[in-house]
Amino acid sequence: MRRSLLALLYLFILSLLSCQPNKAKEEEARHRQDSLASCEKNMPSRFGAVKDSSNFASNKVSHEGMVLIPAGQFAMGASDQEGRADEYPQHQVKVSSFWMDVTEVTNASFKKFIDATGYQTTAERKPDWEEMKKQLPVGTPKPPDSVFVAASLVFYAPKRVTSLNDASQWWRWVKGADWKHPQGPNSNIKGKENFPVVHISWDDAMAYCKWSGKRLPTEAEWEFAARGGLKNNKYPWGNEDIEKGKPKANTWQGSFPIKNTDWDGYNSLAAVKSFKANGYGLYDMAGNVWEWCSDWYRPDYYAKLSGVANNPKGPADSYDPMEPTVPKRVVRGGSFMCNAAYCKGYRVTSRMKTSVDTGLEHTGFRCVSDN
Repeated sequence: MRRSLLALLYLFILSLLSCQPNKAKEEEARHRQDSLASCEKNMPSRFGAVKDSSNFASNKVSHEGMVLIPAGQFAMGASDQEGRADEYPQHQVKVSSFWMDVTEVTNASFKKFIDATGYQTTAERKPDWEEMKKQLPVGTPKPPDSVFVAASLVFYAPKRVTSLNDASQWWRWVKGADWKHPQGPNSNIKGKENFPVVHISWDDAMAYCKWSGKRLPTEAEWEFAARGGLKNNKYPWGNEDIEKGKPKANTWQGSFPIKNTDWDGYNSLAAVKSFKANGYGLYDMAGNVWEWCSDWYRPDYYAKLSGVANNPKGPADSYDPMEPTVPKRVVRGGSFMCNAAYCKGYRVTSRMKTSVDTGLEHTGFRCVSDN
């Protein structure tokens, strides 16, 4: 028995040594795709659908706290083997000049909006079953009344995980979690006025944009700005790996999601401007919080473009094969939860998608405006 096991082990090792380099690269690419796809796989059941009843006037836009991004043409999408399938093919894009917030919208700025309008965020409102049904397969039974409460998705570090493909192990719906209470009703944002506002749905971000006279960036504008004038670099700062040299962004170091070593100085969110700005003077274009874009999400959108795309605004509708009935918009930039072994969302080409009525502890936004 022992001899047969040793023989099998020898043959196995021999087969590994005889693998062609292409095969090894293919396997590495497949593993990378799986790990990146896991960023939202098996998220806890959603109970976020609500009606948007906001009704207020728009203000005249102010460019204070913004920077003018020059017009230009660039190669959008991944050019190496690190991207997900939806980051290819790389294609040429032209964008007109536009203004962009130098930081993510902060708690202080969002509070001004709330005080002025009385707006209630998605996380602060009870879900509406009639709205939820529109995003679910026909015949889905109504959940018990106990789940129809104001809540949002909060991260927690489990003691162990069985698979990184199951995000429900570190995300929980928490009653009373919202932008003022990021970890639940017993938490608050005192002393964190300069931190990015989180638990923001796409609808919430759009409401803030309307009030401020601004808009959300297109996905093309966001990537162009994130590159900071650099060409074909992986990150807003260049190509140096995120954990080499000095800390460059707020991400996860260590074993995700169990232990964060805090090498970059932060365990969760960081105040805006905690790290060096990119070439355009924009802070936190990698890590800290995912940022909403205006575009609908479709994994095949890039493949359907031809020639040089001029100010592309994304597909006409949404389609995510993981949840075909749920409308989703693009989020960009990664968050404090991104880790090289789990989700390298801090790459400038990385795309993720989220349902428009869902807020999470690591999702915020920044605004843009035209000249």
